[in-house]
Amino acid sequence: MTAELEILHRDDECVAVNKPPGMLVHRSRVDTREDENVLTLLRDQIGQWVYAAHRLDRGTSGVLLFGLSSDAARFFADEFEQRRVQKEYLAIVRGWPRDSGLIDRPLTPWFDRISDPHGGKAKPAQEAVTEYETLDRCECDWSIGPYERSRYSLIRLHPLTGRRHQIRRHLNGAAHPIIGDVRHGDHRHNHYFRDTLGIDRMLLASVRLEIRHPSSGKRLAINASPGDDFKAAAGQLGLSLS
Repeated sequence: MTAELEILHRDDECVAVNKPPGMLVHRSRVDTREDENVLTLLRDQIGQWVYAAHRLDRGTSGVLLFGLSSDAARFFADEFEQRRVQKEYLAIVRGWPRDSGLIDRPLTPWFDRISDPHGGKAKPAQEAVTEYETLDRCECDWSIGPYERSRYSLIRLHPLTGRRHQIRRHLNGAAHPIIGDVRHGDHRHNHYFRDTLGIDRMLLASVRLEIRHPSSGKRLAINASPGDDFKAAAGQLGLSLS
């Protein structure tokens, strides 16, 4: 039996949960055999309909917001579209990025052949900007690929635009792919973490969301833990989350 979702915030207009890694937000063609998804579980847990205000990739954990009415969900969706939302993520990546930086690299729209069977790839690249800050670094004594030792970093990210897979694609393009990212990551490191360290998730977590409330207009700040498995991975590497 699936454990209940962790509710981070709830009021008359909205509810936010800490999405587990590996779970779909809603039913999708990505996996037609997968009946378990956040929307259905949350609806059954609180006993009322919920409406997704935004999305997180299946492998990403963290703050996920739902409206308790279609009007509230549309309000939130417009806030995201107009870039009036502040988002914060934590990730563990390969290598040692600079202390801080801005990745400003346009991205062509990403279409998945399964979930977007009618999507095309001929559209022009769209503006995509991600800020990052390196919080901690480590060097481990295992060899993967041509290097005698392996380097990893814990970074904080603020995506300033909301393109699909933006953080994942930006970090991979910067030669610092997220550990556990099957599609945009480094399979050699992913395999080592899974087979040797027992870490089998994408190490990307949405840890804070700030957005206007549809009724009061005041800023609503919602925080989430990156999860015990994320903390355990950081601990194995000697990366400090504090």
